[in-house]
Amino acid sequence: MLDEFREQAGAAPFFEEEEAKPAPRVQPRYFLGMSPAQRFVIALMLLLIVGLVGVLGLVVAGRVVLPF
Repeated sequence: MLDEFREQAGAAPFFEEEEAKPAPRVQPRYFLGMSPAQRFVIALMLLLIVGLVGVLGLVVAGRVVLPF
């Protein structure tokens, strides 16, 4: 059994030399055509708008009274 392994190991090199091909160029995938920084700015603006609309809704409903 071990003799067969020795024969296989000596018959062919473990790593055969292959032609080095350059890796295919991967195009960056953007969600909706925006970079990560642009998506962050949009998310931050959306957060601020939702907060502002929520505060104004509380003021209009009379749940919160402005200090002035």
